[in-house]
Amino acid sequence: MRQMTIEESMKTYLDGVSLSRSPNTARTYRNALQSLSESLRSIGVDPETVSAAETSEDWITDFARDLKSYAPASERLYLSAATGWYEFLVSERLAEINLPRVRMLIRQRARRPGQRLPQFPRSAIEQMVEYAINLARSPSLDERERLRNLRDRAFLLVLADTGLRVHEACGLRRGDLDWNEGRAQLIGKGDRESVIRFSRRAIAAVKDYLSVRGALDGASGRPLSSLPLFARHDRGAGSKVLPITTTTGRAIVHKRAREALGEKEQGVITPHSFRHYFVTTVLRGSGGNLKLAQELARHRNISVTQRYAHLSDDELDKGYHEIFDT
Repeated sequence: MRQMTIEESMKTYLDGVSLSRSPNTARTYRNALQSLSESLRSIGVDPETVSAAETSEDWITDFARDLKSYAPASERLYLSAATGWYEFLVSERLAEINLPRVRMLIRQRARRPGQRLPQFPRSAIEQMVEYAINLARSPSLDERERLRNLRDRAFLLVLADTGLRVHEACGLRRGDLDWNEGRAQLIGKGDRESVIRFSRRAIAAVKDYLSVRGALDGASGRPLSSLPLFARHDRGAGSKVLPITTTTGRAIVHKRAREALGEKEQGVITPHSFRHYFVTTVLRGSGGNLKLAQELARHRNISVTQRYAHLSDDELDKGYHEIFDT
């Protein structure tokens, strides 16, 4: 009898989750196992061909490492979904897994929820934004590289100027944007419909990207409104217009941080750093208007927004010396 592959076992497990859990939970678990599949591919394991019987407990270590750019709460949710899959393999006798060891590995590597929002060098984000703007003038070896440069420029400016979460930005379609109003309708966290406002420079960058992508979109045979706002431009995509994944979105930030800031800073800046930058920029520009920042960032509770309202060490130093050393 043919053994079930990893991908097939994940699909069977997710079918069960869909029947027993809420649609939101099922969607989160599906995203989590998609991320786990991508993590496995990064270490040379192809979920489509490798048997579920070959599942290793040590894979959870690689997965936990790949989740460090996520918020701690999301990290724990994704690890819970992965643990559920391991438990499914054991219960269905598809693999011999030491579940206590899996849980121990997770305890050793998972961050605790409720940690203070990460500090970030504001100047580094501003350097990346400036670098992104100049990507439009970067020399390109071919049309695919030119498209990547324009896409990444638009993607980084959208992250910086909208406060979108990375999965929200990756999920945008062309039809979501109202070009005249500079807005997008979005179903965000908690299945809430929200209006996202775009800056003029972000809209201009997206238009530049889509104008160069026009021939590709036109040949897709699909309505333009249904096409992804940010598409893949790699050899695997070929001439198809496929959306980027959240993993690709994080890879874009990682790659461009390395180019703009150097090797030492590349791990410091994550997609969430741009959201942090957005909220603190709104607070600084509005004189500390927490309600405005809460609404624009779509925080359900204003206490979350207040966590962004701290001053940086540089600002504290400047304030101190202005008081005591003048």
